Amino acid sequence: MTLKKRLWLGLGAAATLVVVLLILNWRRPAPRVAVVPITRENLSSTISSNGKVEPIAPHSIRAEMDTFVTRVLVTEGQAVHRGQLLLELDATAERAALNQARAQLATEEDALRAAQSGGRADQRAKASGDVASADARRDALRQQNAALTKLVAQQAATPAELAENRAALAAAEADAQQAEKALEEYRRQVQLDVSQNGLLVAQLRDNVRDLEEKVNSARAIAPADGTLYSLPVHAGDFVHVGDLLAEMADLHKVRVRAFIDEPELGSLEEGQTVDVTWDALPDRVWAGRTEMVPKEVVPHGTRSVGETLCSVTNDKLDLIPNITVDVSIHLRERTNALVVPRGAVVSDGNHRYVFVVDDNHLRRREIRVGIATPVSYEVVSGLSEGDLVALPGEVQLKDKMKIQAVTQE
Repeated sequence: MTLKKRLWLGLGAAATLVVVLLILNWRRPAPRVAVVPITRENLSSTISSNGKVEPIAPHSIRAEMDTFVTRVLVTEGQAVHRGQLLLELDATAERAALNQARAQLATEEDALRAAQSGGRADQRAKASGDVASADARRDALRQQNAALTKLVAQQAATPAELAENRAALAAAEADAQQAEKALEEYRRQVQLDVSQNGLLVAQLRDNVRDLEEKVNSARAIAPADGTLYSLPVHAGDFVHVGDLLAEMADLHKVRVRAFIDEPELGSLEEGQTVDVTWDALPDRVWAGRTEMVPKEVVPHGTRSVGETLCSVTNDKLDLIPNITVDVSIHLRERTNALVVPRGAVVSDGNHRYVFVVDDNHLRRREIRVGIATPVSYEVVSGLSEGDLVALPGEVQLKDKMKIQAVTQE
């Protein structure tokens, strides 16, 4: 056989193989692809996260002295009323110190009143009397000196008598000046006593007031009506200044501090509807609203979050402070919206498209979407109710592909 014949036989065999392959491919059944119809639903876009329950207006009662708890008259979780005695502390030492401080205060207040009225009456009378006596003696000697001076000129008295008078007068004038200085010094001391005693009295009054507060704090009284949700002490416990004795609040309204991840903060607004659930009561849902949009991002474990405050109605007092709850914030809602499953939507940059089933073939179609949920998109344009769209699966979807449509319920 010549080379030319062998070449033609090879080409014929290849052509035959191509024809056979084409026939086999034509006979291969089209792939089965799951499809779903486009329907209308009520759609709600939400943010889901966790949060912590807090009382809105809590009252904390703390120890104001180092002492022992003598009595506890209530139990944790109990409803209490304003003015109700909750517990008592041992204030024996503080009462003794208060009695001593009050006695010292009374003494110093008497001293202050005396200083403000010019000093003690006997001391004031003595100082004034000394001045008056010295002035009277000086004035008498001055008159005597004038008379003796005339008598000496008339030779009716001797110069020795006049000299003796002058010496006595000089001494009397010195005594008068000394008495006046003593009176001025007494008055200056009285003014100094007024200032010093005034400061001392003020300090003692502050001390008495502090001790009175400590003694009064030994009887822990409920400051308002509410629920006693924390009672960490028992009779016989020793407590230090600042230790928590009890916490209470009106729990009919609480707030939830929701921890929202940073990428979702842009959708938050004040007044959005909130649903709160708690694993301990899985059948209950508490309704609330957002009150504050976060102004900063803070670390929370391994997350960066904004802390959103939500007011929640708690009529049955089931939610208690400091528990961890699940929070669902409703961002936007659509009634009777055209809906497509998220899995059917393919993103291509800023564009989104789906594969629509048309006569058992796939047709790539661009759509516009609105609000989103974890499982669905709102369809704004590009699809109509009843259209069938393909869902991704084992088969890679392509435009114009022939398929066997398998409707998903």
